[in-house]
Amino acid sequence: MILLILLILKFFVIYENVLIFNTETFQELVSPSQSKEITKRSFLIDYENNVFLKDGKPFQYISGSLHYFRVPRIYWRDRLRKFRAAGLNVVCTYVEWSTHEPSPGNFLFTEEQDLEYFIQLAVEEDLLVILRPGPYICAERDFGGLPPWLITLYPDINLRTNDINYQKEVKKWFDILLSKMQKYLYGNGGPIIMVQVENEYGSYNACNMDHKLWLRDLINSYVQEKAVLFTTDGNAKHYLNCGVIPDVYPTIDFGTTANVTLSFDVMRLFAPRGPLVNSEFYPGWLSHWEEKMQTVNTSSILAKMREMLDLRVNINFYMFFGGTNFGFMNGANLAEDKYEPQLTSYDYDAPLDEAGDPTSKYYEIRNLISKYMTLPNIPVPQILPKGNYGTVTLKPILSLFNHSFISDCKMVVSYKPKTHEELNLKYGYALYETKVPENISDPAVLYVHNVRDRVIVYVNRNPAGIMSRSRFINSLSLLAPPGSTLSLLIENQGRINYGNYLKDKKGLLESPLMNDVPLYLWTIVTFPFENVSWIDSIYPSNQNISPPAFYLGEFILPTKNDPLDTYIDMTGWGKGIMFVNNFNLGRYWPGTGSQVTLFVPSSCLHRAPEKNKIIMFETEYTHPEFKITFKDKPRINKVPPGYNNDFQ
Repeated sequence: MILLILLILKFFVIYENVLIFNTETFQELVSPSQSKEITKRSFLIDYENNVFLKDGKPFQYISGSLHYFRVPRIYWRDRLRKFRAAGLNVVCTYVEWSTHEPSPGNFLFTEEQDLEYFIQLAVEEDLLVILRPGPYICAERDFGGLPPWLITLYPDINLRTNDINYQKEVKKWFDILLSKMQKYLYGNGGPIIMVQVENEYGSYNACNMDHKLWLRDLINSYVQEKAVLFTTDGNAKHYLNCGVIPDVYPTIDFGTTANVTLSFDVMRLFAPRGPLVNSEFYPGWLSHWEEKMQTVNTSSILAKMREMLDLRVNINFYMFFGGTNFGFMNGANLAEDKYEPQLTSYDYDAPLDEAGDPTSKYYEIRNLISKYMTLPNIPVPQILPKGNYGTVTLKPILSLFNHSFISDCKMVVSYKPKTHEELNLKYGYALYETKVPENISDPAVLYVHNVRDRVIVYVNRNPAGIMSRSRFINSLSLLAPPGSTLSLLIENQGRINYGNYLKDKKGLLESPLMNDVPLYLWTIVTFPFENVSWIDSIYPSNQNISPPAFYLGEFILPTKNDPLDTYIDMTGWGKGIMFVNNFNLGRYWPGTGSQVTLFVPSSCLHRAPEKNKIIMFETEYTHPEFKITFKDKPRINKVPPGYNNDFQ
């Protein structure tokens, strides 16, 4: 009897006082050779045959990029399943440092930041994972995913170099992140087959080899050959000259206009042997405010795919699903000194649209993949219904100038103006106010050097004009009598995410000039809008309120069914941000386009009979009837007024 009990217990282990089945012992007894094979999981490069080896066998991946921070957690499984249904066998994601460490030492890995849960879902949906931890990720995100507090703590920091403070903070972050990721590496039994070191470093002038080697060694101290380390750079020699890192596999990225053969000839200069990899193949493209929506023709995508798949190229679609830049998280580009903030929508003209619905592009890509790989037995996804919930009328609640009622703000007084970073304002707006000096003559010309980024100017709190970084407008003629109050409401429209000007400070970088006289003695109020629940204690105003102001609307969904995804049409409004049930949907700016509607995920809506609440902060002008409309179709392709191909 004792021997029998011991034999039974061999199949079980005690874990936290619970008896559980010991599958490893069972496998070893039933099939010792099979168990040993399982423990030999490996993902390697076969340089002789120019392929990846997964568990010793040749492996080719077709991957798609999906950023978990651009879609509510409730939809992660849905998007991953649609990836697998298209024939993809890998999902690729960046990790956004700023989202996981919003303030120094405050690390978030739960709820919408639950990266481990995302990876576990990928496993359940039969997908491997490519991890791109940065720490700089670009990704068309504010500051390229770096936390803005870096500039607050270290104003003179040299980003992406061996700057002692930069590396100190990166190490703190990676020690937390990579220790969590270790168990998910393929060689440790997890799905992560590849880990990127840095990100398109060849597009950054620093070219700091000491830093690249330091970062490689830091990441490798956790990866330890349990996954493949790689770099990604553009398909030209000058990108790879500074992008490659010794003992890290170099890959390239390019879209439909590139020559495949010539692109991989460049890659072969730096990787003479090994698998061919396009780490960012672009089936769409990013869009900015004030420009036409960028699109990529499906036929050209399919042609390049065929060419690459015939060469057994490993492909990652960037993006296969884009999602949304909720809140203030969009980035910006700087093209020939022109500042270009990106849209709230990150639809990207991707195969799965902003709401996660398959497009015709999705079906055609899936069909082509089926010619090269066996598709899984998963139902082909269909377009889901959307909510056409009608019109809601909003009421004016509070002027921004009555900020004593706004709990989510902070006031400072300073002789010289301060930047948003000096004010520890990561995102949002700041109101700068001073008195016009007595020695100012008429007319008064206000000049702000380095407008960062959009400034609405008020005299005695009446609108007097707008300065715009994107339009190179940095001066205004004002009727501003001595002693009057000059107010500057400054919006951070998104920090630069790509290139050599990442340290993109916001607000007033130096004292404005009025008739060449510097203005001093400022009262500054910051508005991060991290929480707008304070508005519950404010009653609708009976006064005539003009922007900048808050507006409130309430509505109940027409049925008691589960809410559907929907879109808010912002036609008729000026510029601002929108909250639904305290969730920040992001920025709207319908007049300039190309985006007119805001995507509203069903996860932020309440079922009937519970009320839903809309809070808008409008900075410029209001709809004549104070209305917004919920529609079942997006409009993100409006051609901006006066747009032409030269204005980009």
